[in-house]
Amino acid sequence: MSEQNHPINTYSQNELLLQAEVDALKKQLDVLEQKVFAFESILRSELSNELVEVQELTVLYKKQKLAKKEKRIAQKQRGKNYTPPTSLKPLPKAAKVHVSEVDEKERKRLYREAMLYVHPDKFNMNEGQADLATEVTTKLIHIYQTGDLNALKDYHAHIFSGNTLVNIAEHSGVKVDQRSKGEFLKKEKERLEKIIDEVKGKYTYKVLTEYPEPMKFLDELKLYYKDRISKLRRRTRVG
Repeated sequence: MSEQNHPINTYSQNELLLQAEVDALKKQLDVLEQKVFAFESILRSELSNELVEVQELTVLYKKQKLAKKEKRIAQKQRGKNYTPPTSLKPLPKAAKVHVSEVDEKERKRLYREAMLYVHPDKFNMNEGQADLATEVTTKLIHIYQTGDLNALKDYHAHIFSGNTLVNIAEHSGVKVDQRSKGEFLKKEKERLEKIIDEVKGKYTYKVLTEYPEPMKFLDELKLYYKDRISKLRRRTRVG
């Protein structure tokens, strides 16, 4: 059997081809992610105030909705004509810790950073991620409102450690285990192709590739958030 037709040689050639394909896909993914994530970062920076307010109002709306539901249930249990005593006082809010002006600035900085990191933006995130982000920001808002800087620092660190959300910008590798290198490379190729498809499936990628002026999308988002904030303010208005 000639050296050229030796099965081991052929297998090694296949591995080399697969490795070259994997390397090319990695480069393609890096370029795509840098382009898309940089664009998303600009959008979030320009919309930072709107993003924070929407999330705060969303949390407030859910709290009010839950309170109304609990009130209806309580009235049902006591009878349709039940009227709560007028002497009842609302429950006190969480005690607020006194903070200095310097600490207050730091507290606001940490709060905004964490809020923007987990905010469920409407141009990419799916419903599951949005619900999870709302849970995280509910706790974040509560800690911020107490004024406890140390507690906020701890939760800020917890959020940025990646323990609260699956960061869509990070993709874990495939373990080799006992598989052959060729099998591993096939799986790695499939994994990279899937991630590339996911990035290309983002609406922001569509904007970058199809809009003559991608930054015009920012105007669309500003209008969207203006309308969203207006509706949420009406829904959460008391009295």
